[in-house]
Amino acid sequence: MWERTPSRRWHEAAACAVLCNVDHDDGYAISYKALRRGTTVRSSDGVEVGRVRRVLDNARENIFDGIVVETRSGEHFVDAPEVAQIATRAVTLTISAADVEELPAPRSLLKERWNHATLVRRTKRAGRDFKRRWDNR
Repeated sequence: MWERTPSRRWHEAAACAVLCNVDHDDGYAISYKALRRGTTVRSSDGVEVGRVRRVLDNARENIFDGIVVETRSGEHFVDAPEVAQIATRAVTLTISAADVEELPAPRSLLKERWNHATLVRRTKRAGRDFKRRWDNR
């Protein structure tokens, strides 16, 4: 006849049964702007793949671009869609640990500029020489 509603203790026990099976406590979710260097990075299968080296963003538009993960095999760039959650103690990815090793190395604009510096100098010099020759004709 009368159906008894479950007590509050029963709800707490049920919630603990669900939450106590969590392997890692990553802390609470934070913004990518508050993510610190050295934070643990875990793959979707729960394996620790490395640590956060750098956070990349588009500062003008406040858009999260991705993170650079420092692993045993070097640095890898993880794009923003491959980041599932950013928390205080860990970053969780949507890809497996094997996929992280296949990710490309991060781009360095300074290194690219350095590699092209001689080409730029030669081009400017050639332009000056051409202008001087043109004026002296």
